[in-house]
This record gives sequence, C-alpha cells and structure tokens, in this order.
Amino acid sequence: MAGRKVDFLLAGGGMAAAHCAAELRRRGADGSILLAGREPEPPYERPPLSKEYLRGEAEREDAYVNPSGWYGENEVELLTGINVMSIDPAARTAKLQGGEEVGFDKALLATGAMVNILRVEGAENEGIHYLRAFGNSDAIRADAEAAEHVVLIGGSYIGTEVAASLTAKGVKCTIVMLEDVALSRVFGAEAGRWFQEGLEAHGVTVLGGEELQAFEGDGRIKAVLTASGRSVECDTVVVGAGVRPDAMLAQRAGLEVDDGIVCDSTLRTSAEGIYAAGDCCSYESVVHGRRIRVEHWDVAMQQGMHAAGNMLGEERDYDVVPYFFSDLADWASLEYVGPAAEWDEEIWRGDRDAGEFAVFYLKDDRVAGALSVGRSEDLAEARRLLADRVDVSDARDKLADADSDLASIS
Repeated sequence: MAGRKVDFLLAGGGMAAAHCAAELRRRGADGSILLAGREPEPPYERPPLSKEYLRGEAEREDAYVNPSGWYGENEVELLTGINVMSIDPAARTAKLQGGEEVGFDKALLATGAMVNILRVEGAENEGIHYLRAFGNSDAIRADAEAAEHVVLIGGSYIGTEVAASLTAKGVKCTIVMLEDVALSRVFGAEAGRWFQEGLEAHGVTVLGGEELQAFEGDGRIKAVLTASGRSVECDTVVVGAGVRPDAMLAQRAGLEVDDGIVCDSTLRTSAEGIYAAGDCCSYESVVHGRRIRVEHWDVAMQQGMHAAGNMLGEERDYDVVPYFFSDLADWASLEYVGPAAEWDEEIWRGDRDAGEFAVFYLKDDRVAGALSVGRSEDLAEARRLLADRVDVSDARDKLADADSDLASIS
C-alpha cells in the first residue's frame, strides 16, 4: 500500500512536466500535484546552456520555467534531486528514490533524454565534456576560459551552437564532424553550407567527413585523432553526439517502448491514465501520418500542456506542428517547422546574402518542412501548408517569390 496518494504524478523535472503542472492549475485542476525529477534544480529550459548562459550573459534563474516560489504558491509539490524509480500501472503506485511509495490517479512520464557517451580510446581523459545540464555548461565555460583550443565533436545543434558561443567569447574552436556539411542532416547541404560559411567567417574551423578515432592525452585531453589519420591538438573537447530517449522507467513498468515511450495520438502510453511528453515521447502524429519523436524545447512545452488537458478528460489528438529554433551567437537565428523525414525538392525564397531567407522542403508536392532565417512570417504559412497537406504543385512560383502572399496558397 502506498503511504499517500496524489491526483497527478509528474515524473521528470524538465520543460514538459513544468508546463503540464502549470496548465493543470491554469485549467482549474484543484487536485494534488507531485513533480519529481532527478536534477537538483527546479525545471529549467536547456537552450541557454549552449547560448547565453554558456557565454555568461544570463543567470540560472533566467532559465527556470517557473519562478522558484511558483510551486509553493500553486500547491505543486516539487521534489528536486529525486527520481521516480518505478511505476506499477495496475496498482497505480510509484516508488520514489529513497523508498517512499506514492499512489496516483493520473501520471505523466517526462523523463527526457540522455546524452550519447562516446566509447572510444582515451575517453577517460579530463577536459572532455557533454552538455545536458547547468553543471556541464559551467564546466565547459571554466575550461574554455583557460583553453587555447576547443574541439567540438559533431556538426549538429550542440556542436555549432557551442562553437559559435565560445568563438564569440574569443576562444579558438574547431568542429570535427562525420557529415560533410554542418547542420546538413536536418536542413540539407545547401542550407547547411550557408550556416557553415557563417561559422567559418566568424573564425570557426570546420573539418567535415572526419570520423572520431580516439582521444589522446596523459590524463588531460591533448588531441583528437580521426580515422583518416588527422590529429587536432586541443585542451578541451565538447561532444555533441546526440541523445537517446530515457525510457527506462516506462520499460520497467511494462509499457510499450520503441525509440522512446510509445504513445497514441493523444500522447497516452499503452497504460490507461498514463501519458508521456517531451524527448522521451514517441507518438502517433496526425499531422505527419507517422510515428515521430522530437527533441526540442517547444515540443516539450506544447506536449506537456496538451497532456494536462487530456489528463483532465479532454482526450484530444496532439496536432501541433513541431517547431524548432537555434541561435548561432548573435549572427544567425534560425527557425524551423517539420520535421521533414525526407524531401525531393527545395524551394528558396528571399535573400540569402542578406541573411533573410526561407527554404521550403517539398515531398510529393507538399510541404514537409520549412526553414526560416529572418523571415518568421513565412514560417507561419509553412506551418499551415504542412498541417493541411496542401498540394503546392501549382504554387512553386509563389513559394519562391519573396514578395508573394503565401496566405493565398490553399
């Protein structure tokens, strides 16, 4: 028997759980809410870790989803540094770190993701960092301030954002990446090249098509070795090798798991009354007509809020088009809707030389994704075209003409 019972158990101390708690209260839920997460901080936003917080331009509190006092004021029990260790879906009980057992009526699993750790020779050397939490960002900043050369492993969001941030602080940076062009896995080679040229223009060295072979050091990192035989001397490394969904709690509970916690179109897991949201949630997307899992700030926020409504009995499909953003220091801000799993055509719009352009990624004459740099207004229409699956086979000229009215495409 559980020692006590709560109406809503929110497992995971990040964006999704925090926004779920806030939405429950906003909608008038007066039941008891328990939010438990492994991190020592209240729920916070992660994007600043590679941007303004890393550059020393923001405080920790600036990244908090809700002010520290919000939880007490709204009668949300916040347990930081305490994991939900196990859940019994049939008995509706959960065991917390430390041994306490808690009964619950509805639950949200928002356990996030874990960074992929590289298992290569020399990985035990000091000065090799991964970025997921405040403490990681603090350690990277401290090492970078004393570093002569920082190497970033990976050419996606983390690698490019950290390189841009550290370079803006005067640190020499080199990106070593498997892909030939930075950010090309998401945006394609042409758009990726635009970002890579910007990185290079701001002083970042980019080494594409290079597979990491080993780290070299004598207790402290001294060089990065690649499979082609290249040796890049450095005194600090930041690895951005992606993340994997943390579905262990769900798996131990016997819930369906496949690249995350498997959910239906309402974000409900395979167990009644238990939902998932954020990086760990693999859901049936009514927008895309396929199962997807998205690792981004806005999706965690939107899904947390949506799950709150369904925990209160709405049972609505989650039909929000996923939105992403990224900043490369202060010289490039990008926004994106999608994600496009694949595309057979790209249509560019605007002035790439001026840094104001949009790219529409088409698949079978429909918008599968869209990238915007300095043209947010195009993104709103791209979101509509994607969600409504509008056939744009006769609208290519409008998509490409920066002065045309995208709202007229239907």
